[in-house]
Amino acid sequence: MNEPCYEEVQDFHTSDLKKSLLKEMNAWSQAGKSSSRSGVSFPCPCVCVCLFLFCLMGTLLGHPQCLDYGPPFQPPLPLEFCSAYENFGCCDRERDKSIAAKYRDIMDDMDPQERKLCGTYIKDILCQECSPYAAHLYDAENPQTPLRSLPGLCFDYCSEVHLHCYSAIRLLTSDKHIQECCETNRTHFCHLLQLQDEDYCFPRLLQNSALSRSLGSVLEEREGCVQLCLAEVASGLRNPVLMAHTADRTHRTFVAEQLGLVWVYLPNGSRLEEPFLDIQSTVLATWRMGDRRGFLGMAFHPKHKNNGKFYISYSYLAKNQVEKIRISELKVLASDANKADPSSERNLLELEESAANDNGGQLLFGVDGYLYVFTGDGRKAGDPLGKFGNAQNKSTLLGKVLRIDVDGRSPDGKPYRIPPDNPFVSDPKARPEVYAYGVRNMWRCAVDRGDPVTKKGRGRIFCGDVGQNRFQEIDLIVKGGNYGWRAKEGFKCYDTKHCHNSSMDDILPIFAYGRSVGKSVTGGFVYRGCESPNLNGLYIFGDFKSGRLMALREDEKTNKWKKQNICIGSTTACAFPGMTSSYSKYIISFAEDEAGELYFMSTTHPSAYAPRGSLYKLIDPARRAPPGKCKYKPVPVKRKSKRIPFLPRAKTVLELRNEPSTTIPPKKSSTLTAAIPRVSSKKAKKTSSTKIKASTAKTSPSASLRKNPEKAKSLSVQRTCEYHRHNSRTVPAPPLPKKKSSHLARTKEVLPKKAALAKGKVEKRRKK
Repeated sequence: MNEPCYEEVQDFHTSDLKKSLLKEMNAWSQAGKSSSRSGVSFPCPCVCVCLFLFCLMGTLLGHPQCLDYGPPFQPPLPLEFCSAYENFGCCDRERDKSIAAKYRDIMDDMDPQERKLCGTYIKDILCQECSPYAAHLYDAENPQTPLRSLPGLCFDYCSEVHLHCYSAIRLLTSDKHIQECCETNRTHFCHLLQLQDEDYCFPRLLQNSALSRSLGSVLEEREGCVQLCLAEVASGLRNPVLMAHTADRTHRTFVAEQLGLVWVYLPNGSRLEEPFLDIQSTVLATWRMGDRRGFLGMAFHPKHKNNGKFYISYSYLAKNQVEKIRISELKVLASDANKADPSSERNLLELEESAANDNGGQLLFGVDGYLYVFTGDGRKAGDPLGKFGNAQNKSTLLGKVLRIDVDGRSPDGKPYRIPPDNPFVSDPKARPEVYAYGVRNMWRCAVDRGDPVTKKGRGRIFCGDVGQNRFQEIDLIVKGGNYGWRAKEGFKCYDTKHCHNSSMDDILPIFAYGRSVGKSVTGGFVYRGCESPNLNGLYIFGDFKSGRLMALREDEKTNKWKKQNICIGSTTACAFPGMTSSYSKYIISFAEDEAGELYFMSTTHPSAYAPRGSLYKLIDPARRAPPGKCKYKPVPVKRKSKRIPFLPRAKTVLELRNEPSTTIPPKKSSTLTAAIPRVSSKKAKKTSSTKIKASTAKTSPSASLRKNPEKAKSLSVQRTCEYHRHNSRTVPAPPLPKKKSSHLARTKEVLPKKAALAKGKVEKRRKK
C-alpha cells in the first residue's frame, strides 16, 4: 500500500535536487560573464534565444505568485508606500518600509528636476515586488531561469521610463551590463525588460480584466488549499499536551497540561474549577522551553462508562534518581465522575529513560480493545546504544509500538495480558508486548473512526514520527512492521551502513517532509465528524516548530496520500461569531471530541509552567452540515465543582473588523498601480521567522531562495498563513493546586526580547 507513495514523495525530493543542479549548471554558472534580458549577460544572442526557449515553459502560464514562490496575501497592516497593494499582494509592512527606504536613497542621488520627472516611474517599478504577479514579472516562477533584477515592463511604458529617467537606470539595478549598455540604448533596454507574454507586463496586467477579476477567487479556490476557520475554546493552559473524551455520551472533554494537571471541560464550554487529576508532585516537568518530559498520555477505557478506568503515562524521577516513564491505571471516584481517585493507581509498566528526549508516551485504545503504547527510542541523538540502537532491538521496549490487554494478567505475574496474536509472541529474542518497531519518537497518534457511512478506514492508526536531523514522517501502523529507524529517516538513509543492510520490507511513511517545512511533526487525526462534511477522510496534522497546519488526502484509486495546504483566516470566509483568524505558533497536539470534530492545542511559549496555551476547534467555512443534523443532547453528569465560564483570549474576525483603526490612513497612490481593483482575499499572513523576502537594491530579489530551490518549493504552498501570537488581554489561568509557586516566577520570560532576537535573525538573512 505504501510503495507507490514512496515513489511520489521520493520524486519530490529528487526533482528538487535536479532543479538545484540544473540551475547551477545552466544559469548561475554564467553569472558575472554576461547578461540576458533578465539582467544576466551572455556572450552572444543565440544563447539568449536558447535560454528564452528554455524559460518559456515556465513563464507562459502566469498566475498570482510572489517572489518566494508563495501565493499573494492580504497584508496584516496597511502599506504606507506601495499602498495600491495593501488589499492583495506580496509585501507586508516591513517589506514596504524597505522599498520606501530604497526609493528615498534613489531620490537623494537625483536632482530636483529628475525627481519630478522620475519619481512616479521609479515608485511603480520598485513596488512591483509587491504585485500579486511579482513572480511572473521577475521570471521567478521557473526556478531554473535567472531572476530578473528589474520587473518585466511593457515596451511602450518602458520607452517612457527610459526617455525621462535613463540616468536613473544605474540606481535601479546593480547589473553592470544594463548599467553600461542601456543608458543610451532605449531599444536594447526595453527588449531586455520585455516579457514574452505581454498580457503580464507592467502596467498592462493592471488593465487586463480577466487577470484582475480573478485575483480574489484564485486565492479563495487555490487548488490543494483547504481553507479552515478556528474557534478558540480554551486558553490560559500550560503546554496542553492532549485532549480526550470518555465516549459515554456526556460530551465532556479532558485537557491535560504537561506539568501533571487534567481539567474537565463541559459541552457548554465551561471548565470545572477543580482538576480531574493532579499529580504535579509526581510528574517530572521543568520550566525549560522545549523540555519533553512531563505528563505524556491518557486514554479512557472503552468501557469507562461501566468500570470508570483510564490510563496515563508520565515522566517521573525514581528514588535512585533514575528518570523513568510510568504507564498506570486509575479509576474515577465513585462519588464524583469528574474526579480521579489517585489512590487507585495501579502501575502497569515502567521504562527507564537515560535521556530527557524522545519519550513518546502516547496511549490509545484500538478498535480491538487493546491498549497501544508508543515509546520513544529513549536515547540521545541517533539512538546510539548497541549495534543497531534501541529501536531495532526487539528485546527492549524503547522505540516501539506496544500492544497489551489491560483486562487481564499474565501467567508470569505482569499486571496485563499479552494479546495472543501479537506478532512476536513466539520469538524468544523479542519482548511479546512489541507490536511494531523501528520508530524514533512517535508524537501523537490516532485511530481512524472510519467513514461515517461505509466505515472504510476504520481502525487504522496514524502516527507522526519526529525525525532526527532531516525528515519528519507520517506513518500507518502495521502489525509487525519495522519503520526503519535508525537505518532510515523518512525515505532516506540515516545510518548508511545499517541502511544498506536493512530489510527491504521496512514500512515506508505515507508522507515525509524536510526541514524547510518544519522540524518536529505533530501527528493529527482523520476527520470523521458531522459539522464539516468536506473534510471527511482528510488527515490533518501540523509541525510544532514551524507552526504549519497541513493535510493529507488518500487517492482511493492509487492508495497514495497527497499533501494539501491548509489556509487559515480569511476575513470574509471567517466573518462569523466566535471565529478567529490567528493561533499560537507552537502546535503541541491534536484531538477529537466525542462527536468527531477536530481540535488542536498550541502555545506561544512552550514551557510546562507558562499559561500561554490554547485549544482551537477547526471549522470548514465552505460547507456546513444541514441545520439540525449535528445536534446532540449530552447525557447530564452530576458535578460537585464550580463551573468557570470561558473567556476568549483571541479576538474574533468580527471584533478585528469592527475595531477603529489606530493608524493614519495611508495616502493612495496616484500612479497606475492604483488601478488594481479591491478584492476580497484571504487574510493570508506570514511569519517573520519563515518568510523569505525579496532582496535589496544590491541583491536580486529572492536570491537566497533561488540558491535553495528545495526550500523555495516547500514554501510555495505554505506562505498562505501567518501564525500570530495572541493579544495580551488577561485571561485567568487555571490554578496550580498543591504546587509551590517558585516555578511560576521562572516563567516570566521577557518575550519582547525573544521577538527582537528573531527579528535580528531575519535582518541578517536579508543582508546575506
